[in-house]
Amino acid sequence: MRDQFSVIFVFLIIALASCSAAAKQSKKTIGSTVSLFMASITPPIIGNLIIIRSGTVVPATIGYYIYFLGMDFMIWSLLKFAVEYCGYKWSTNAGRVIMEILLAVDILQYGFDPFLHQAFTTEPVPVDGFNYYRLVPRLGQAYHRAVVYGVLAVVIIMLVIKTVRSSRIYSERYSVILGTLILAAVWQTFYIFSRTPVDRSMIGFGIFGLLIFYFSLYYRPMRLLDRMLANIASEMPEALFLFDSGGKCIWGNEPAKELTGIDENTFDKMDTILGGKFGDCLGKPDNWFSGFVLGEDDEAQYFVIENHHVNDDKGRFAGSFLTVRDNTGEQRKLRREMYNATHDRLTGLHTREYLYQRISELVQNSPDVRRYIVVLNIRNFKVVNDIFTNEFGDKVLIYLAERIRATLSDNSLYGRIAGDIFAACVPVDEFDMDEMERRFSDYTVGDGSVEYNILVHLGVYEITEQNIDVSVMIDRASLALSTIKDDYHKHVAVYDEALRRNMLWGQHISNQLTDALTDGQIRPYLQAIVDKSGRIVGAEALARWIHPSEGFLSPGLFIPVFEKNGMIVEVDRFMWKSACEILSRWQKEGVDLFISVNISPKDFYFMDVAAEIRGLVKEYGVDPSRLRVEITETVMMTDIESKMKILDELREAGFIVEMDDFGSGYSSLNMLKDMPVDVLKIDMKFLSRTEDTVRAQTIVRNIINLSDDLGISALTEGVETESQYKVLSGMGCRMFQGYYFSKPIPVGDFEELTRSGITPA
Repeated sequence: MRDQFSVIFVFLIIALASCSAAAKQSKKTIGSTVSLFMASITPPIIGNLIIIRSGTVVPATIGYYIYFLGMDFMIWSLLKFAVEYCGYKWSTNAGRVIMEILLAVDILQYGFDPFLHQAFTTEPVPVDGFNYYRLVPRLGQAYHRAVVYGVLAVVIIMLVIKTVRSSRIYSERYSVILGTLILAAVWQTFYIFSRTPVDRSMIGFGIFGLLIFYFSLYYRPMRLLDRMLANIASEMPEALFLFDSGGKCIWGNEPAKELTGIDENTFDKMDTILGGKFGDCLGKPDNWFSGFVLGEDDEAQYFVIENHHVNDDKGRFAGSFLTVRDNTGEQRKLRREMYNATHDRLTGLHTREYLYQRISELVQNSPDVRRYIVVLNIRNFKVVNDIFTNEFGDKVLIYLAERIRATLSDNSLYGRIAGDIFAACVPVDEFDMDEMERRFSDYTVGDGSVEYNILVHLGVYEITEQNIDVSVMIDRASLALSTIKDDYHKHVAVYDEALRRNMLWGQHISNQLTDALTDGQIRPYLQAIVDKSGRIVGAEALARWIHPSEGFLSPGLFIPVFEKNGMIVEVDRFMWKSACEILSRWQKEGVDLFISVNISPKDFYFMDVAAEIRGLVKEYGVDPSRLRVEITETVMMTDIESKMKILDELREAGFIVEMDDFGSGYSSLNMLKDMPVDVLKIDMKFLSRTEDTVRAQTIVRNIINLSDDLGISALTEGVETESQYKVLSGMGCRMFQGYYFSKPIPVGDFEELTRSGITPA
């Protein structure tokens, strides 16, 4: 028996050493820990080998020391392996430190045992005619066993918890290791209590070490893996079809059966059904990916099909599997997102960016087709929002979008490019100017309680240059639209050569403005303002341009251009400064006259008007009452409170504020009660707009009387005849301006005129 156990122990030592070396070379993270544990099992086995081969007390005692110290080393490395293998982490270092201290104390007490004999002694026992020195345990040995079994219990608990909590595919490897460890521990316990001479339990620990090597580094639960893969395939949301090397379907999961409408007994029909749905896509010996669409429009279904071939271990084609995934939901979501990105949320029409892109593609792809770019704009849409709320304004926009859809064919493109501005690209042969005039001239939008007449203007540009940017085409159509934006009778305007010339002219003179101001080409002209007796009391400063090549430019050729592009601000600032220079000189010469200067709507957006004018009169030492400021009622159409605050500041600083063109709009009387003005300038065109002269004169007379009652002076401009002068004088008007007295003339000519005086005929 001694020889038999010796052979077994030697075999285990060699096997464990080989496994330790192999584990050391493993690329797995746990390899080094497994290698350490394999190495730690060999000392107890070596100790037992020495014990059973010894015939005297000294070698046997040395064997026992190797055995017990080796057990401490093995149980420590087992604990380290269990923590790492089960994926645990010490919540604190205290538990680990305590166990290591207990093991260290055990090792230390064995160091004193040769002198104190507190751990164990030996006694000879005859076994097969040979003395075997059996262990006689003492108190120190009891401590050793308590420590070893305590750590062993902790490891067993770890493995039990991991086995219970792991899925079946992983619990198998934990349960095998756990069972082997428990068996070895029971075997060791039996050896202790049975007082058997030879410790056979070390065979169990050796086998336990070999199992750990296998399960931690090489074990793959193939049976459970196969079952798991089968379950995964069965529970896949995609339809899965398996084909043999001949291209015949041999299996399909539940989604595959639902897709094809067959059962397990009719897999042979799967090929025909799939071929009918998706064409020739079955059993091909290659890998490919494709998308299929079944049905049309909103009823369409979208599928993604992937085919994979499978080779055997010799590289020969063994079969294939096909997956069919229904991604209809994803595609519909994607289509909704794309639609929302390219269509206006309110009206459902194309967005500006998408419309421009589509128009550009259309024009480039079919350059021979004549097309119009049409820009549509709702007149005074801001009034709709301000008076009837934004909700009603949205209803107006939706209604206009519906009318555009109903009017234009599928050959047209259309969209909403900003606010109340819409645009379309329409074939020329489908665009009837008269029909468009009729359809968009006037219609009513209501919500049951409110109705509003909508007036839409259209600007039209025929695409003659395919290579220019769509935004330029839109600008040209918008330019045509701007020519009729204040016209109630005409609703369609076409971009033509005259508009193009005007645009080029605007660019031409805009580029020359800075030099014109610096070189004195633009200069102030003064038009006399007289009192009832015909005496000149002041003048209005008007900008005139003496161009070096064009000659005298009519204000109508440059003022509207600058008002549109904002450069009027520079002209106005120049005119204010020029007026202050003139007034400063007049004050020194004792000339008691005022000058009126104009403030354009754009001035309020690009500068602090009040601060600018106050700074000029202070710089030139001018009495503020001599520099009158003129505004038109259109200035007050937006941001009224802010504008009134500015006018109040000017009046408080001593300036006189005049409202020009009073009566030319529709809101003057409504604003007059709150307007901080000192003078009303009544345009004589007001009288010429009607054939009912008596009624017009009655209105003017009452405006003059009303202004007197409000403490506001009335000034009539545009007086061209003696009869007009006499009629207005009879109505009580006290100041006049017009060609009957003087046209706008250079400053020097005006000063000469003041010296000679004006006497009305």
